[in-house]
This record gives sequence, C-alpha cells and structure tokens, in this order.
Amino acid sequence: MKPILAPLAALALLLSAVPAAARVTDKEAAQLGGTLTPVGAEKAGNKDGSIPPWTPGKQRGSLSGEFYTDPAVEADKPLLTITRANMAQYAPRLSEGHLKLLATHDSYKLLVYPSHRHSAWPEPIYAATRENAVRCELRGTDELYGCRLGFPFPIPKSGAEAIWNHKLKWRGESVTRYNNQMIVQPNGQFQLTKIIEDVRFVYASIRNPVTLEGGQSDYLHYMARTTAPPRLSGTTILVHDKVGTGSEGRAAWLYTPTLKRVRRAPTVCCDNPAEGTDGNQFYDQVDMYNGVLERYNWKLVGKREMILPYDPFRLISPKTRFADLARPKHLNQDLARYELHRVWVVEAELRAGETHAFKKRRFYLDEDGWAIAMIDNYDNRGQLVQFQEGHIGFGYNILATSAAPEVIYHFGSGRYFVTTLFNEDKPYDFTQDYRPDYFSAATVQKRATR
Repeated sequence: MKPILAPLAALALLLSAVPAAARVTDKEAAQLGGTLTPVGAEKAGNKDGSIPPWTPGKQRGSLSGEFYTDPAVEADKPLLTITRANMAQYAPRLSEGHLKLLATHDSYKLLVYPSHRHSAWPEPIYAATRENAVRCELRGTDELYGCRLGFPFPIPKSGAEAIWNHKLKWRGESVTRYNNQMIVQPNGQFQLTKIIEDVRFVYASIRNPVTLEGGQSDYLHYMARTTAPPRLSGTTILVHDKVGTGSEGRAAWLYTPTLKRVRRAPTVCCDNPAEGTDGNQFYDQVDMYNGVLERYNWKLVGKREMILPYDPFRLISPKTRFADLARPKHLNQDLARYELHRVWVVEAELRAGETHAFKKRRFYLDEDGWAIAMIDNYDNRGQLVQFQEGHIGFGYNILATSAAPEVIYHFGSGRYFVTTLFNEDKPYDFTQDYRPDYFSAATVQKRATR
C-alpha cells in the first residue's frame, strides 16, 4: 500500500497569491496536453504514488436513465479511517470543516479509499480550452471577454479565474434534473423537498457555442419547479445567469401559487435564503457557489494535496434510500467515500463596504474537473459557521465532472442540508433540447396557470 500521509513540508502551498492577470503566454499554454491535462491539471501523480497519474475515462452509457456506476472503483476497500482519535495525524490534508466535524462528533469519520483520476471531457472542450488560455480575459471579477465553449482559465492567475472555471464547466448541452433536498434535524429526522430543474448551458454548448463579450452575455438558463411538499408545490424560479456585475450579472423571476403571477426577483442572489430551504441554503450556495463575484476580493492561494469527498457511488445509488443517508448531526459516513487529490485553494474576503453573512470563504477545487469540492465559511467574527461538502463524481455518459450530493453543515444549530439527491427519483436526462424561449417569464406563467 502506498503511504497516504506525506511530511508536512511537502504539503506547503505550491503557489503564492498572485494578482489578477489577463491570458497566459503561448509557452505556458503549450503545457496543456503535455505536462498538464488539456484542462490544466498535472498529468503526473505525486511522488509517493498516493495520487495516481491522470487516466481519462472513456465515454459510455446512455444520456438518460443512467445512474452513475463504476464497478472497478466500487470494489475498492478503504485504506484507512480518520476519526477524532487520529485526526491530528492527517490534519495537514483536511479542511477546517472536516477537522471541526471530527472534533465535534465521536460518530463522524472519513473512510479514505484509493484515489482515481478518470475526469475527462469531450474533444471540442479540450480544443476550446487551449484557445481560451491565450484569448480569454477577465476584467475585474465578473467581466469576461473572448471566452468560448471551453474552460476559460486552465492556467489560472487569480482566485476569480479559478472560480469561473467552476461556473463555466461543460455539463452537457441541456439537462432535466430531479433534485431532492433534505433538511436534517440534529436528531436525524428530516423533511424532504422535491424539485425538477431544467438547465440550458448557453456558454458550454458544443452545438451552439457563444463567445462571452462583457456584461449581459448569458452563460446559463435555469428553471426550478417545486413539486413537494404541498405548501410549496408550484413555486417556480427562473434565472438567466450572465457575465457582469450587479443586476447585469443575473436576471431572475419568481412565480408563487399564492400570487399566481410571475414577478422579477432581484433577491434571488447572494446570501438571501433559497426558496424551500428554510434558511439552510443561500442562493449563492446552489451548485456549491454561483452568481456574481463582486462582493469579495479573490485570492489564489495555491495548490495542495487534500482528502476530498469523491466517487460517491453509494451515496447516489438507487439502492440507497434517503432514510439511509440521514443520521443525527451528519451524513451517514459509512456510505461516503474520500480520496486524496490535488486541489486549487481560493480564498474570498468580503470587500470593504460590502455585506454578506460570510466575511470569508475558503474554496477547494478539484484540479482535474474544476468542481468545488469543499468550502469553509466564516462569519463576521471570523468563526467557522458552515462547511459545504460536494461529493465529486464523473459522468461517463456526458464526460463531465460535478458534485452530487452537496451537503451544508450548520455548526450553530446542528442541522445539515443535503441537495442534488435523485436516488429515489429519476437520474439526470441529458437528451433535452430546450428552445431559448422556453426559459422566459411568459413560459413560466403559461405553464403555471394552464
């Protein structure tokens, strides 16, 4: 067995903070597909072999009706178990959130398995990413120019650039997602909300790619319809996400059965509680992080080897019921899987004059897929008050990496919130081909009242 714990010195951050910069040189871009994967990760494993070389997966499976599975990975046995008793030994490779969960709950543990690096993307994404490396430019935190289809910043120079890689990653052309959400009380009891989400990825579309050219350029259209519980059924949220700041960065509408009409919803933003979550998730915590970046100063801290939630086949299996997941204080950790991977560390500090429930956020992005795996959230006193955990999985059917489920731990109340669950529902349907006018206020009104 390869050792999974390296000396603390080897875990020092590899890059110091760097200011925002435009584009990379041709020499830097030439590393893509060479020493780096086509989207910017290091191809090689680490020195002791506990992180393997990149071995991209091959496309297989159906675009609809497909529950993700990988029998070879699922057959792995844990290498080790991290508990409160031995957490200090592994602390350099743990987030503050995981350390707090381990220190607080005797029942909490991390089962660490062999690491796998199968993340891969369609060839057009690779080609577009190579072009973006020397063409795409970020002005400020939210104005992108010259970016088309692929990851905008495969060799990031700033924290904001790394976050934009997460926001603009390829996830198929369009999708219908059956999203079940659990609010779990400290005693393990939970209430369930059921949502159907339709998404059109305007920017990351191989069929109809667009070039982002500053404010008002759409990159994603989203519609969410709540179907349960009855008191929320029929509530619909429509979002047009754009590059740009303030109101330019997002246009949103809300339909509620009580009003029976669609209205503009500027509050679908930032640290306002998301509909149907009873305050357990802010709007900018959907998909781990979304929306404008302008309220924060973003720092690219560097790269680090860390233990991440990864390959969550048991968590999302149709054999696993929602009741199997919910446990007092935390998710059922017998079903969760963790692996050692390299991450980009990004810190966001609230700007002077801006307001948000979180003064500081620390993001950990998987280097292979640019998906946010973990976030430590600190309040205005500097206390760690929330921890977000996104269980990273690879979809062989569409060649994309994203997080499901996502968990938000609330350290003050002892509650936790779980979203993007589909075990007892239908898997994602990537065969959709939505017309642009489907994501309009008129369509929402018509569907809601017919």
